[in-house]
Amino acid sequence: MHALVYHGPGQKAWEEVPTPRLLCDSDAIVRVEATTICGSDLHILKGDVPEVTDGRILGHEAVGTVVEIGSSVKSVQVGDRVLVSCITACGACRYCRQGRYGQCLGGGGWILGHLIDGTQAEYVRVPFADTSTYPIPAGVADEDILMMSDILPTGYEVGVLNGRVQPGDVVAIVGAGPIGLSAIMGAQLFSPSHIVAIDLADSRLEAAKQFGADVTVNNGREDARAIIKELTGGLGADVAIEAVGVPATFELAATLIRPGGHVANIGVHGQPATLHLEQLWSRDVTITTGLVDTYSTPTLLRLIGRQLDVGRFVTHHFAMNDFLAAYDTFARAADTGALKVVVSP
Repeated sequence: MHALVYHGPGQKAWEEVPTPRLLCDSDAIVRVEATTICGSDLHILKGDVPEVTDGRILGHEAVGTVVEIGSSVKSVQVGDRVLVSCITACGACRYCRQGRYGQCLGGGGWILGHLIDGTQAEYVRVPFADTSTYPIPAGVADEDILMMSDILPTGYEVGVLNGRVQPGDVVAIVGAGPIGLSAIMGAQLFSPSHIVAIDLADSRLEAAKQFGADVTVNNGREDARAIIKELTGGLGADVAIEAVGVPATFELAATLIRPGGHVANIGVHGQPATLHLEQLWSRDVTITTGLVDTYSTPTLLRLIGRQLDVGRFVTHHFAMNDFLAAYDTFARAADTGALKVVVSP
């Protein structure tokens, strides 16, 4: 088969590799029918995730058909069409029993495209198939379901729920890429008074308006802090969500928050960021970090086509043989207008 293979920072190739085989009796082999590229993949290519080694197949999001299962797999059958979750769950360890699948101690967590070969391929091996895949609801497009593999639960859990968004809140979201847009979509479920999207790219701010932000700020030429203070009578945002993963955006989010507010970091950080405790220690501010657990995936799947119009994320389509072009388009999102690209056979 062919796959998108990482060969060190800045190096990747679409090349022929061995087709995966079952390694454990809880595995399934899935034929990939739709996959995508995540901001985390770009962080890997920058060298921000050193655990990813030369030769790793990237990707952790997929929709496909099960073609083989291990002897202990019960809830998944050959021929089933499934969503492959970005998080793999053993289902039995301490953290899985708490619903914190991202911290799985039994060989799961974020492993696809990270610690084991991932989904940017014609086939993928999915460990713990019973607890790491979801059946596809009837009548829903593959590309809509694909958005449920990572970005929707990540924005919702790590941003909106960790940030404790409440009705009437002013929510500031720093970064209007796919994860930031997911946070905008999830925040609307809690009826905030204002959703403020902050970015440097006008194209992404225009997308943020389409996703539900009622205030947009280009922080390259506008003062986000002043605008937030004007909206809140000088207090600051109730919730600030960091959705980029660079020091400047985290530090900005921390300056936007009111006393007693919540800063929820979603971004994947590869460099140290300064935490100004000399300014925050007396302000009762809560700062949360997190890797998505995907415990919300069943709930979000029920909301597709109702409260969640997820098809609007998809801006570009590519064939698998054009994977390198898909990466180029996604990496230059400010120029191309790319939100999510869908790659199919």
